[in-house]
Amino acid sequence: MIQETLLQMGFWTAWLVIPAFFELLVALWGWWHIHFKPVAVPSGEVPGRMPQVTIILPVYNAAGTLAACLRSIARCDYPNELITVICANNQSTDDSWRVYQTMQKELRDLRLQWLEGPQRGKAQALNMAIYASSGDYVVTMDSTGLLGKHALKNFIHNFMLDPAVQAQTGAVLCNRKLIEADRHHRWMHHSEYLAHAIAFLAGRTAESQTDQLITLSGALAAFRRSALMQSRMYSVETVGVATNMAFQIRYYLKGKVILCPTAVFYAPPAPNWAALNAKYQRWQRGEIEVIRAFLATKLSLTGLFANFLVRRLLLEYTMALLKVGWLVMGGLLLGLGYPGQLVGLSFAFVYLLYLWIAGLNLSNVLFYLRFDKTERNYCDRHWWTFFTLPLYQLVTDLFRLSGLINGLSPAAPAKKVPANWRKKG
Repeated sequence: MIQETLLQMGFWTAWLVIPAFFELLVALWGWWHIHFKPVAVPSGEVPGRMPQVTIILPVYNAAGTLAACLRSIARCDYPNELITVICANNQSTDDSWRVYQTMQKELRDLRLQWLEGPQRGKAQALNMAIYASSGDYVVTMDSTGLLGKHALKNFIHNFMLDPAVQAQTGAVLCNRKLIEADRHHRWMHHSEYLAHAIAFLAGRTAESQTDQLITLSGALAAFRRSALMQSRMYSVETVGVATNMAFQIRYYLKGKVILCPTAVFYAPPAPNWAALNAKYQRWQRGEIEVIRAFLATKLSLTGLFANFLVRRLLLEYTMALLKVGWLVMGGLLLGLGYPGQLVGLSFAFVYLLYLWIAGLNLSNVLFYLRFDKTERNYCDRHWWTFFTLPLYQLVTDLFRLSGLINGLSPAAPAKKVPANWRKKG
């Protein structure tokens, strides 16, 4: 009886055990790399001369966040006299200009500039500001969040230690103070915090160690200015402008792209589920557009072992599709007369497997959060989120799958009509 039950469970549970097994292998690989071959964390003073840094802030209706963002830059441990901040206005219709004027009077030690762009779009604003930048290094960051105290110094430290590094991405964490101040969507916000931490301090950290990092965070990234000036600038043909720049540096300039886990940007959490859905869809479509533009002729199953992008696409999309299909099949099995206890036991088994994966990733996060005790204490206080993380990841997998479908939606080539993906919320 027990043997027959296990055989029946194994028949349909294999559809999800297979993707979970592959994800477990990736998690084990990342855990081994991070714990036994950790990324060097910059410490101490910047060697040699401290260079000039230009920070570019694309501004679009940021009246509610611009002041706090500029104050976070002024409070960082990099000398203010070596920082130039360019606010590249993206045709804002609110009081962003008035907030900027107020901050210009308040932050007298910080060199602030305001540029008006003739066209709307983040890529256009960034390109305009790059041409106006000065110094050896350029940092791009969103005006909606806060810059970590040690981010600039750690970026510069990495650039000086390794001349091959042309670009770095920072680690994006949700602003825990905003999460604690908002009593709505608490589970979503705590899960989003943990998912962000895992994405940067587990996933991208392991990718950076093996030189397989292909994405830069649009929220915080740093560049050698010379690399930006040699690039084709930010593309206006994709929503994944930061990922497009990472591909340019890797494939056109043959430069190195790494993660600096101690350069932190504190982003606001998504206000609701609709906004979270739009964010994941935007990320998904941007990645697909960039990969298609750069590697459309090179992606095939024959490169499964030679090209890490082929393996990544198979894991991310094929396995996500299997998970969603398995979820639907669970309901169909009940309709076909399978015992509810048997189906429930299968779900429980797979859920425990995904908890194991989440545990490995959380171990990586705590390993790197040693540099910030307040962030680590926040994770420790909300330990219960770990047990529901597979549910949250299933929801975001559905969002990403929707983004993939929308990214493949047919467009009219003659009119250059973009795919109709949801961008409001």
